[in-house]
Amino acid sequence: MNIVVTGGAGFIGSHLTIRLVRAGHHVRVIDNFSTGQERFLDAVRGAPNLEVVRCDILDLPSLTNAMDGAEFVYHLAANADVRFGLQHPRKDLDHNTIGTFHVLEAMRQVGARHIVFSSTGSIYGEPSIHPTPEDAPFPIQTSLYGASKLAGEGLIEAYCEGFGFQSWIFRFVSILGEHYSHGHVFDFYRKLRANPHELEVLGDGHQKKSYLYVHDCLDAIELAVQKAQEKVNIFNLGTDEYCEVNDSVRWICEALGVRPVLRYTGGPRGWIGDSPFIYLDTRRIRALGWHPTLSIREAVLRTLRYLEANPWLLEARA
Repeated sequence: MNIVVTGGAGFIGSHLTIRLVRAGHHVRVIDNFSTGQERFLDAVRGAPNLEVVRCDILDLPSLTNAMDGAEFVYHLAANADVRFGLQHPRKDLDHNTIGTFHVLEAMRQVGARHIVFSSTGSIYGEPSIHPTPEDAPFPIQTSLYGASKLAGEGLIEAYCEGFGFQSWIFRFVSILGEHYSHGHVFDFYRKLRANPHELEVLGDGHQKKSYLYVHDCLDAIELAVQKAQEKVNIFNLGTDEYCEVNDSVRWICEALGVRPVLRYTGGPRGWIGDSPFIYLDTRRIRALGWHPTLSIREAVLRTLRYLEANPWLLEARA
């Protein structure tokens, strides 16, 4: 197939791109390289069925040109900076909502009718049901990031109804693994690398979080695209466990052989919009035969080892 991957040089997108190229599809990566890294695509560099187009999804005419000939779109380009959303509130709207609208419009114009969308478990805000199912009561939004992604979901659903699109929407927990370039493991490792004697922990350390290894995430997406054939297909993706932030701190410190003094910022949330308990019900995707291969602890440690082996990434994201 002729496949477009927006954000195809990013953390999750680069792994997806490599898989699709190796499977024989013609893949066109669309990325503005604001956070994506060309080195993430080294494994398939020079492949005759790979194109890389430097393009911003906010530039609709250029995006439409770049998507010409596409049959299937994986839309992963987004601003994933949840923590600093209040410092630049328009950014989430632009990159996550308007950007998604542009992708849909470009698809409509070039004749593509199938879209995979990377949404987020943050759309549930602070739910009263744990684990949280896809059909939980409509959530109250607590972050601009979650609100912008939920708006993107709504646009996709409306295009499916109005223009005959088919969609697969995936609500992720936080993803870990190789090419990981932002998030708590990255932040803790960078802080401990600079000062192994002290570590600032946002919140009180008792926030409960679920995480998923990147290749387990992509296995689930691949399976759902093959087996789920409704007009709109929505899946939570996560593990059937969660950990406290303190657990992750302990695993990381033990692996690095350090015993820092922990400095907590206090309160049940690390920042405004940070959900103190994220734990998704994944029975819907498991019913298709999927299950994760790595535990949260294993995914955290594999991510840490990748960062240790690739110090260039810390410099690139400085």
